Amino acid sequence: MPAGNKSTKASLSHNMKNTKLLLAALAVLLMPMPAGAQKVKFSKYFSGGTLRIDCLREGNAQHDTVWVTRWLDRSADWHGSRTQLVDPFDNGDYRVEMRDAKSGRVIYSRGYSNLFREYKDTPEGRTTTARFEETHLLPMPKKAVNIALQKRDRNMRLVDGTVVSFDPSKDTLGFNFHIGERTDLELHGDPKEKVDVVIVAQGYEPNDPQLRIDYYRMKETLFGKEPFASHRTDFNVYGICADVEARFGTFGIDRYLMTFSLHRLHNMLGTTPADHIIIMVNSDTYGGGAIYNFYAVSSMHRMSEYVLPHEFGHSFGGLADEYVDENLSYGDLHRTTYEPLEPNITNLVDFGSKWQSMLPAGTPIPTPENPDVPPTECGPLGLYEGAGYASKGVYRPVMHCMMRDYAPFCPVCTKRIEEIFKLYTR
Repeated sequence: MPAGNKSTKASLSHNMKNTKLLLAALAVLLMPMPAGAQKVKFSKYFSGGTLRIDCLREGNAQHDTVWVTRWLDRSADWHGSRTQLVDPFDNGDYRVEMRDAKSGRVIYSRGYSNLFREYKDTPEGRTTTARFEETHLLPMPKKAVNIALQKRDRNMRLVDGTVVSFDPSKDTLGFNFHIGERTDLELHGDPKEKVDVVIVAQGYEPNDPQLRIDYYRMKETLFGKEPFASHRTDFNVYGICADVEARFGTFGIDRYLMTFSLHRLHNMLGTTPADHIIIMVNSDTYGGGAIYNFYAVSSMHRMSEYVLPHEFGHSFGGLADEYVDENLSYGDLHRTTYEPLEPNITNLVDFGSKWQSMLPAGTPIPTPENPDVPPTECGPLGLYEGAGYASKGVYRPVMHCMMRDYAPFCPVCTKRIEEIFKLYTR
């Protein structure tokens, strides 16, 4: 190239610049997208029905395995969102993931926890094998899929535990016929665009006048606290009168009120839309419990107006307990070498992934408690030691919160609950 030919040099430089820009754009397009970033087109992969799978999980702290016992056609339209199909949250000790058999693409997923996770942290669960029920409701696929029942490894990464194949054109499906006595309590629209909550009433006769009173009381309790109050019209609420074998004394804790009969519970629901389940027990004994994306339970004790929002914070928001109880057998649950999964507690392994960015400038770390803040107020956002049952080494966002002592939901908990609303209403 003649050294003095400026026009040719300029043209070459311009072409090289355009080539670099084109290559850069192609590189971006070819980069793998984060999980869930590329939307799944519902009509391409799903028929519009609902697939129910009943599972059994067996094991102890040393090992566990899970298997599918039956496939059921729930004989109902898919009531979940048709746009928010892949779970964006890294929460829950387990995850169910449906993959298109041909391409391997993840077309549906949801994180969850279960009673087995708590059992294996009890003294008995460290060595004694026990069996627990699970039920999953999934959109009915059009073609063959692989369903992975994932669990956390030692580094808290989700890995495949059991993978089963399902082909709707070949596999035999049973039908979910059983149903308890159903009442529509408050409806605001299409189940596909709402959070569908079922209140399962245990300990009542269908014609018991107290049942209607308690349905109303529990429903108003659900919407009595923010941020649920502001999102009331984003919900549909149904009532089912049925015995689902909820009992006090779970894992030796008197107030821990839970059911081990997941398959029976879902039999009683029949075809009722059920994004979330609340079990209302006709007892004036204080108690309740909940597990993320599993169910929440509350007795009708006078404190239920506080117990239910707290427990629903667990089952709906995946929130951790922020109180201290060193006597619990799983009191060391969050004092580990990895960051807790729940968004509202931290052990400072990776505080940057939690609410650090929400802290006002100059907030002391850790944050000293102010005794002048009443227990009915959250107090200033900070980093307060004492949470997740442990008095040391685990921290919470505020002095008082619904997940600690029945104060209002704090900004961190509210943020996660607001994010989850979008999984059902978009």
